[in-house]
Amino acid sequence: MINTLHIKNIGIIDDITINLNEGFNVLTGETGAGKTLIIGSLQILAGGRFSKEMIRKGEKNSYVEMSVYLPNSEYEDDTVIVSREINISGKNICKINGRLVTVNELKKFMRNVIDIHGQNENQSILDIGTHIELLDDYASEKIKDLKSKYQELYEEYNKIKLEINKNYGDDKEKQRKLDLLNYQVTEIENANLKINEEEELENTRKIMMSSEKIAINLSEAEEQLKENTIDSMNIVIKSLEKIEQYNEEYEKITSRLKECYYEIQEASRDISCLNSDMEFNEEEQAKVEERLDLINSLKRKYGNNIKEILEYKNEINQEIFEIKNLEGYITSLKNKFKEIENEMKKIANQMDIIRNEYAKELSKKINKELEELEMKSARFSIKIEFSEDTFNKNGLDKVEFLISTNVGEEAKSLIKIASGGEMSRIMLAIKNVLADVDKIPVIIFDEIDTGISGIAANVTGEKIKRISKKHQVICVTHLASIAAKGDYNYYVCKEIENDKTKTRVKQLTEEEILKEIARISSGTVTDISINHAKELRNMSLKEIA
Repeated sequence: MINTLHIKNIGIIDDITINLNEGFNVLTGETGAGKTLIIGSLQILAGGRFSKEMIRKGEKNSYVEMSVYLPNSEYEDDTVIVSREINISGKNICKINGRLVTVNELKKFMRNVIDIHGQNENQSILDIGTHIELLDDYASEKIKDLKSKYQELYEEYNKIKLEINKNYGDDKEKQRKLDLLNYQVTEIENANLKINEEEELENTRKIMMSSEKIAINLSEAEEQLKENTIDSMNIVIKSLEKIEQYNEEYEKITSRLKECYYEIQEASRDISCLNSDMEFNEEEQAKVEERLDLINSLKRKYGNNIKEILEYKNEINQEIFEIKNLEGYITSLKNKFKEIENEMKKIANQMDIIRNEYAKELSKKINKELEELEMKSARFSIKIEFSEDTFNKNGLDKVEFLISTNVGEEAKSLIKIASGGEMSRIMLAIKNVLADVDKIPVIIFDEIDTGISGIAANVTGEKIKRISKKHQVICVTHLASIAAKGDYNYYVCKEIENDKTKTRVKQLTEEEILKEIARISSGTVTDISINHAKELRNMSLKEIA
């Protein structure tokens, strides 16, 4: 449901915020006060067309924003903020929860949030693509499992179809492709790559690049140990040996120095061995560089590392196998394709039977609704065309809602109906029957009461009231019998401030609601019109109970 609607700089609306509620929200007010602009703002927010003439005089942009409560939506927070700003230059800025989106993305999102019905705007039911979904929703559990199973098969069906249509061209093209793939496999295989080989080569190269520096320092260390440290320690030890008999401490020091002497001698021999092994081999380094160049060349062609290169080799080996065995492979796919196709056709036939059964039931209920709405000559019907071989995501059926508004007239598509008043009542009849299965949470009726009065007006109000039990309804009306049924009533008026006309919206108290109903019904607020308003209101409360 819509929690808050904020509109700025559209027509005579300068800046208004409307806090809406669950159930039946009624908007009334004098002609030209801005009721239609409020609905128009919602149409703009739904991705509708916008004319820069709608921007308030003297302003550079218009802005519409709403906070909508959508439990179990794709968004983390159940409350989603949707906005659209339009500059006088025509530039659009659309956002959903602060994220920039295109107008088409906005339209796609809002299509599942609000459904607008009025004199010039009827959204979802005029989209023929929704008719089969609405009929299936009405059939509910009878078709649900079949449709789910069919759609699983349909997904696999499309995958196999794509694979079958995979084309390597004529024999010449196929051979060219094979030559290229074989060359790639041979190039990778001849390289005889090993996992972690590149890292090992890089380490070897680092050592080789530093070999001269290592050799110099090893030689210097060896020389210093032999010529200085070892000789010096030998002299020190011999000197102490000559006096160790005079003091026990001299003997201990001599012993410790001898241990160090032997350790240093061992270290000197190790350094000498390392130094002798440390020979710079230019030929060996060239081999390492050549190997790394080869690996880098293969990486540029086939993958980011040796593992990816080897995986790519496996992939192209599989592709070579498929091309060489293409005929047998395609035959296998075609057999599987045929099996799935037969199963889909069987399920599609079952769904067609169910749809035809429920189409009659749904048509009967909608026609009863139309009769109660004083459209006794109208006949609603559902056309189901079954195609033997044109599979789609819903089966083999194409479903379209048709209407004939006068006796003897041919049933036509809903979109071809000229009268806005008739269209609104037809939409109301359909919405009323489908209220329990329609998934769109917010339904908007803009002056749906045009051209009706008396019993039909009261019935219209009752039907909108019923829809509001399952959906949030926002309704602009000029009829007292409809306004009396509102759960929440809003008065739209205009006032002049600083030589400019502004729209104002006020949620009415119960006392104010009675006065507004009285004004609508008789044009003036008198004791008689107030009593009539109370009677209408009381009747509405009884209907609710």
